[in-house]
Amino acid sequence: MCTTCGCGSGETRIEGEAPHEHHPHEHHEHAHDHAPPHERARHSHAASVGEARRVAIEEDILASNNAYAAENRQRFAAAATLALNLVSSPGSGKTTLLARTLAELKADTALAVIEGDQETSFDAERIRATGVPALQINTGKGCHLDAHMVGHALARLPPPEGGILFIENVGNLVCPAAFDLGEAAKVVILSVTEGVDKPLKYPDMFHAARLLLINKSDLLPYVDFDPETAIAYARRVNSDLQAITLSATTGEGIADWLEWLRVKLAGVKNERIRELETQLEILKTGGR
Repeated sequence: MCTTCGCGSGETRIEGEAPHEHHPHEHHEHAHDHAPPHERARHSHAASVGEARRVAIEEDILASNNAYAAENRQRFAAAATLALNLVSSPGSGKTTLLARTLAELKADTALAVIEGDQETSFDAERIRATGVPALQINTGKGCHLDAHMVGHALARLPPPEGGILFIENVGNLVCPAAFDLGEAAKVVILSVTEGVDKPLKYPDMFHAARLLLINKSDLLPYVDFDPETAIAYARRVNSDLQAITLSATTGEGIADWLEWLRVKLAGVKNERIRELETQLEILKTGGR
């Protein structure tokens, strides 16, 4: 968790704005057991108090994040926007896949992208080259996006009405698993150049995800990677996890991914229609 790794202690920057400090986390000293025996009980007690304090800080951070996430989720629902949190290790091909997805969808779907990286705006520039609006968040020393950052970005890049907002998280399979951004689903991307055992090594992320995309399938003849084994391992962690094997380079499997997106977006739109119909009925009946 973040109070252990220290992420988020740097300055967050959103394109066009001055840097600002974002939820700094405290660092805790680790007690060393070099004390005489009569001192060890005192040190043990101090360690337990420190651990309790660390847990309390983590709980406070997540509670605050969840409140911001709820606000984001309400905003997405009001706009009938499908918000997706794309997560992976660095080098999975996430941005390449996203650029291809945008090219396939932009003719008939409203789209926007929030990019998360520790530094540079390379990915946002790459996305804007597709003609889709994008905003870069640089987290500095932070290793994940959180709901407050996303909410702040939405003031500059409103969610596309009746469309899809892709949030490309910082490359990391650990901390992003714990932080709800208000998204409808986390989509985890696993490259065939990684190990098939990644889902077992990083179970929290695969448990939190709704969809697994196994990318770079065009490299399967050249690597020792079995997609079915990777999917089986992922479903040990999350039995409901959907999975698609694809290649952002050749287009293999892209149609299945696009269909998944269209089905999810239709669900979001239908839910908004039901909400509006309910509100209309309440107005007609005067709340009776």
